[in-house]
Parts: sequence; structure tokens; C-alpha cells
Amino acid sequence: MKEVDLIDDYGRRYRIKNFKNFKNHILKYHTINGKPDNSLHIENGMSFTVTNKFFDKLMRI
Repeated sequence: MKEVDLIDDYGRRYRIKNFKNFKNHILKYHTINGKPDNSLHIENGMSFTVTNKFFDKLMRI
């Protein structure tokens, strides 16, 4: 299980304990035809807007 630190929309660091599950969730619920939909993902009080920049960063990890 890979752990990854990400910075949320407010500049707070958040450790993703299971990055594979996080990435799969973003792909399933925050994209349209494989493209980011600019929706808001909230996890444990941390906010991540799924923009092109954020999505591209996730896909490179």
C-alpha cells in the first residue's frame, strides 16, 4: 500500500494512506470520459478540486 502526501486546496498537507484507492476513486467519481470534471473531493476535512493540474499530478504518481 503506497502512501503519498498531497497538498489540499488550502495548502494543508494530507497523507493518503492508500494511494491506489484514492486514485481509483478520483477516476470513478471525479472524471467524465477520463477527463477531470473540476468537482470537489473532500476527505477527512481536506478539500481537493479535481482540476487538470491536480489530475495530471495524480496520474504521474
